[in-house]
Amino acid sequence: MQKSKKLGILVGGGPAPGINSVIGAVTIEAVNSGYSVIGIYNGFKYLEKGKKVLEFLNIPKVSRIHLTGGSILKTSRANPTKSEDKLKTVVETLKDMEINYLITIGGDDTAFAAMKVSETAEYMGYDLRIAHVPKTIDNDLPLPAGIPTFGFETARAEGARLASILAEDARTSGRWYIVICMGRKTGHLALGIGKSAGATLTLIPEEFMGKITLKLLVDHIVSSIIKRLSIDMGYGVAVVAEGFLEFLDPKELETYLTSHETIERDEYGHIRLSELNFSDILKNAVKTRLRDFNIKMRLVDQEFGYELRCVGPCAYDIDYTRNLGYGAFDFLRRGEKNALISIQGDQIVPMTFKDIFDSVTQKTRVRYVDINSLSFKIATEYMIRLEKSDFEDSEQLSKLAQTAHISAKQFKTEFEYLVK
Repeated sequence: MQKSKKLGILVGGGPAPGINSVIGAVTIEAVNSGYSVIGIYNGFKYLEKGKKVLEFLNIPKVSRIHLTGGSILKTSRANPTKSEDKLKTVVETLKDMEINYLITIGGDDTAFAAMKVSETAEYMGYDLRIAHVPKTIDNDLPLPAGIPTFGFETARAEGARLASILAEDARTSGRWYIVICMGRKTGHLALGIGKSAGATLTLIPEEFMGKITLKLLVDHIVSSIIKRLSIDMGYGVAVVAEGFLEFLDPKELETYLTSHETIERDEYGHIRLSELNFSDILKNAVKTRLRDFNIKMRLVDQEFGYELRCVGPCAYDIDYTRNLGYGAFDFLRRGEKNALISIQGDQIVPMTFKDIFDSVTQKTRVRYVDINSLSFKIATEYMIRLEKSDFEDSEQLSKLAQTAHISAKQFKTEFEYLVK
C-alpha cells in the first residue's frame, strides 16, 4: 500500500515570534513537492478528543505570513501524555485523516508530547513520521550552546527596547522599576534583556540554585538600591526571571497572596506563573524591607511576557525559522522520522527524541544558563550589586551603612551573606 502524501502541522505551547514563518516554509516546500498540507488547529486539543479541526494550506494562504506574529493555526497547551487513551486517540485521529507525516512546533512540553505520540504510533503499528521544530522565547530546550530556540532573539530585542524605555523613565522621574520577565524555569530571556538594555540588576535562578528564597531576591534588590543611593543615584531597573517561582516555597508565596488569590497549575502540572502576581509580591516585599532602613523609594512593578510572544519576528528569526521549516520537511521527505530539528554550523542537524529526553525527570531536558560562561561573567560586571570588596573596604562599607541608616557592623550582618 502506497504511503499517503499528507502532512500535518500543529503548534503547541505558548506563542513565539516565527511560528508562521515555519508554517509558511513547510507548506511551500511540501506543496511544491507534491504533498497535501493540513494545518491542525490548537495543537493536540482536538486531536486528543478525536476531533478534526483543520484547514488545508496552500501557497497563496501562506506566501506572506512569515512577516507576522502569532499563529495562523492558533495553539494550546493540551497534554495528550496524561493518559494512554488520549495518546491512542491522537494516533487514531491522524490515521483516520491519512496523515503519515507530522511537524510539531513547540517547546519542551510539545516535544515531549511528540515523542510519546511517535512511540504510541509505533506500538499501534501506524507509520507516523514526526519532526519537531523547537520554539520558545524561554530558550530552554537542550540545543547545543550558542544555538537559540526560535523566537528568543525577537523577544529579547523587544524586551530590551521596553526595558531601555523604563530605564530612561526611571532616571527622569527618580524611581525604581522591578521587571518580572517570562521564563518558566530558566533565566535566558531575563539575562538577555537585562544585559542588552543595561539594566541596573538582573537576577536569574541559575545563579542561586539550592538556596533560593524570597528574602534572597529582596535583599539583592534592596542592597542594589542602597548602593545606588550611596552615589546619589536614586533610580534603577531590576530585571528578575519569573522562573524563580518554580523554586520558591509555595507556602512562602501564599503568605503574600491576597484573600482571593490561589496558586493554579496548568495541564502539565506547572504553576501558572502568569496567574500569580509575582511582580506585586516582590515589589511589596522590597518596600517592606526598605522600611527596615528608613528608606523611601518609589517602586513600580512591570511584567514582560505576553507582549513579547506575538511580536512580528525580527530578521534573524525569519531567516532562522524558514531554514528550520525547510529542514523539518526535508528530514521527513528523506524518509527519516522522530527527531527535533536543529541548525548547527549552517547545517540541518536532527536530534533524536532520546537525545533531548531526561531519564530522571521523564521529560524533555532543560537547558539552563551557564553561569560559568563568559557571557554571564560580563553581564554581572556591569550590574550594580554588592561585592566582596564592598565589605573589605572600610570606607566603602561605612558609606553603604550610612545610606542604610545603620552601623557598619549591622550592615555586614544584614547583607554580607549575599557575597559569600
